[in-house]
Amino acid sequence: MKKIAFKKPIVGLLGLMALVSSCSDFGNMNVDPNRASVASTAALLSGAEVNFGAAVTASDAQPILYAQHWSEITYTQNSRYQGTSFNYNGFYTGPLVALNYIIKVNSDDATKSGVTTNGSNANQIAVARIIRAYFFSVLTDRFGDIPYSEALKGSQDFTPSFDAQKDIYTDLFKELKEAAAQFDGGTAVKGDIILSGNATRWKKFAASLRMILALRLSKVDPTKGESEFVAAMQDGPLASNSDNVRYNYNDTYPNPWFSSFVTSGRLDFAVSAPLINYIKPLSDPRLPAFADKSTSKQDYVGMPYGITNPGVKAADVSLPAASLRTVISAPANVMTYSQVLFSQAEAVKLGWITGNAKTLYEAAIKASMDQWGVYSDATYTAYITNANVAYSDDKALELIGTQKWVALYMQGYEAWSEWRRTGYPNFLKPAPGAVNATKQIPLRQAYPTTERDLNSDNYNAVISRQGPDTDATPVWWDK
Repeated sequence: MKKIAFKKPIVGLLGLMALVSSCSDFGNMNVDPNRASVASTAALLSGAEVNFGAAVTASDAQPILYAQHWSEITYTQNSRYQGTSFNYNGFYTGPLVALNYIIKVNSDDATKSGVTTNGSNANQIAVARIIRAYFFSVLTDRFGDIPYSEALKGSQDFTPSFDAQKDIYTDLFKELKEAAAQFDGGTAVKGDIILSGNATRWKKFAASLRMILALRLSKVDPTKGESEFVAAMQDGPLASNSDNVRYNYNDTYPNPWFSSFVTSGRLDFAVSAPLINYIKPLSDPRLPAFADKSTSKQDYVGMPYGITNPGVKAADVSLPAASLRTVISAPANVMTYSQVLFSQAEAVKLGWITGNAKTLYEAAIKASMDQWGVYSDATYTAYITNANVAYSDDKALELIGTQKWVALYMQGYEAWSEWRRTGYPNFLKPAPGAVNATKQIPLRQAYPTTERDLNSDNYNAVISRQGPDTDATPVWWDK
């Protein structure tokens, strides 16, 4: 069973429970004047936000391997889909509990006045709701139906039922829309290590996330998808690379690839042959930002994907670029302007919005190159006029989907979700040495075994409704 790399909030669950419960029969006799009766919402917010890295991609690289941006060099089990069950419990008992607590104490008349030093009540609630919605969106896209409406109730409900993904999506649109409207112009939120309490940027992130989620419905419910996409566009998504949402690792919570490649001294991952073999012939200027040249061949060489006994030396293939694996504070991209532009280009092609799909597609490529620090007029012009990249209305969805996959490099879960939804790039093939039952690229991750063992009635109900708890059962929007 795989473990999700999550970080517990600064105040642990048991400590949090102690802080929010008390015995008041003896008045102030047992009140310690030096001890806070309410947990620091700023500290809890920071503690919850460190999990953005795990939400983008797990530290075992599983989603990066699903998306085939990376391959494994020696031990290839993960890229051959050996693991099926994954543990999401850390999100429920860690950041989601902390975010719920922030919302609770800022809503409760008995506590809300005492926490305003960390931002106005409305602003704290708005940020917590947006982050909570983001984490739940990642979880439902990974597993499908998940505990949602009955989750996070602690001792009131240790065996929550599973909500249908369709219903979760409906509520996420509502949550994100309401949260963005909740900012009141009051004191900015403290403890926000993602966007520094900037309400305008949080509103843009919420609108952009709604756009991404709306596109997930392009095949299963295009009418609702269009409606939600248009509404999100009107509310204002990311408008430039300066709006990009990133989580910056730090000395306390270091870049997992620094920990893997440098601290542990392991050379487990290389950039995949599918990615390098696609972008290298295009003279894609992002290649040096994605990968290093192999030390033995002094060239960009992709690692074959998902083979049983590769027999390849790390020196013979391209490792991820040094800036991604040797810098302790290298950032994780959560949401980018490039994503938004590619999404708009697709929405135009689908007839959801008006605009010029070609212009948006090319602007998305430009934004991605600029994001990775490799843009120049000459390289960009040469790239978008390359016969294999140049916009064609007949192949628009394929071009948009494939170039979006390139731009989502290192955003493992999002790249995997987009491949499942669109089928692009269509050159991604199952691992030759696949060991899962279907021998196909996984369509979801199976629930943690704790659901089967400790929540069996609801577990049996969800698999009866959704389908077998295997990586071959598609999530609701994957049609």
